[in-house]
Amino acid sequence: MNLDWLQEQCRAFLCDIVPADAAHDIGHIMRVVKNVIYLTDFEHSNSLVTLPSAWLHDCVAVAKDSPLRAQGSKRAAEAATKFLAGTAYPEELLPEVFHAIEAHSYTANIPTRTLEAAVVQDADRLDSLGAIGIARCLLVGGRLNRPLCNNEDPFCEEREPDDGQFTIDHFYAKLFKLPATMKTDAGRQEAQRRANIMRRYLDDLRKEIT
Repeated sequence: MNLDWLQEQCRAFLCDIVPADAAHDIGHIMRVVKNVIYLTDFEHSNSLVTLPSAWLHDCVAVAKDSPLRAQGSKRAAEAATKFLAGTAYPEELLPEVFHAIEAHSYTANIPTRTLEAAVVQDADRLDSLGAIGIARCLLVGGRLNRPLCNNEDPFCEEREPDDGQFTIDHFYAKLFKLPATMKTDAGRQEAQRRANIMRRYLDDLRKEIT
């Protein structure tokens, strides 16, 4: 199968889908695809599974604060495989795409059973880290009308992080935990590099606000 054709089909399918928020727009999709291409090559996984899974992993938009959030990846997997089944995509690979999309979600907490699912999960999580991760975190916090931080203890030194209340708390509640969840060697190394960027940002923020 021609991978360029497959990617064009997936991108066209996304054209009519309104993202849940600005942090999950087509730019996010394209960055995850870029990450997947790198990890697929490094880990020698099957691009016929990883590429369409990356393109379609957020094809059903569910808001961060929606009670249906934990079902978002399953719904995306269902929509993606239904779409692919109507194309020339190999039918025998549809279950692998379904699993890779369903298991990519941090909230769903589904163990990855294949290398391809691990690659897609790592690729998506990398986009939550580093300079882009900082920007996306702030975008979502603003969208949800959450204040930047707890002014009494902005860096969660004497309290448990509550990212339902404060934007910066999300670094401690989730983002700094992501490197340890990476399934691939290449993903783990890049995640650590990006997490260090975020720590330096918080060091600079501390100097400015405390």
